[in-house]
Amino acid sequence: MITLAIDASTYAGDVAVLDGVCVLAEDSVAMKDAEREHLMPAVRTSMERAGVRARDIQRIVCGAGPGSFTSLRIAGAIAKGLASGVGCPLFAVSSMALILGGAQLPSGRYLVAIDALRDEFYVGLYTVDATGSIAEVEPVRLAASGHVPELAETLEARVVSPSRLPGVITAAPRARAVALLESILRDSGPVSVDRWEPSYGRLAEAQVRWESAHRQTLPSV
Repeated sequence: MITLAIDASTYAGDVAVLDGVCVLAEDSVAMKDAEREHLMPAVRTSMERAGVRARDIQRIVCGAGPGSFTSLRIAGAIAKGLASGVGCPLFAVSSMALILGGAQLPSGRYLVAIDALRDEFYVGLYTVDATGSIAEVEPVRLAASGHVPELAETLEARVVSPSRLPGVITAAPRARAVALLESILRDSGPVSVDRWEPSYGRLAEAQVRWESAHRQTLPSV
C-alpha cells in the first residue's frame, strides 16, 4: 500500500512516502517562514524521489496534533486537499505517536510531552512493544510543566519530547513512524475528509482575543 504521511505539529514539517512499511522517500522542512510555504513543495519532492504519482497514493495519514496551530492547519489542508483530489482515504493519527515512533525506542512505557506554552505541556501515555509497534494507553491532556516528571514517575514511564529538557528523551515527530502505527490506524479508521480538522489542543490566542472582543464563537473550518 502506498502511503503519503504528513506531520507539522511543531515548527518543522515532515513528509514520508511509504510502500507498506518501506520508506521510499522523506523530507523535513522548516514551517516558520514569512515569505513562502515549504510543506507542499516537500510533498511534491518526496513523491518525485519515490517515483510515486498522485493517482498511485492509496491512503494519506496526517499528524493530528496537538501542536503549532498554524502548522497543523497547513498540514491538514494539504492532506485534505490531496485526499479529496486523489479520492483516497484520509487517516489522522496523534502527532505524539509520531514523536515516539520517530525516537525508535525499546519496549516500555513512555509519556510524550509537547510544549503547550503558558507553562503547560500536552502529555499522552503510550507503550512500545517488542516489535516496535506503538499503542495509546491514555489520551492527550494538559499538565503543568513542573508536574510532568512527577506524572511520569507515577505512570512508570520515561518522558519523550521535542523540547530539550534535563532527563528527557529528545525526539521530533517523524512521518515515517506511521509504519509502526498500523494497529492505531486500523482501530481508528479513516476520517471524514470534509469534516475533519486537526486537534489543536487549545484555541489560538488570536481567536481567543477575537471571540472575547466580539462575544461570539468563530465557526470551525
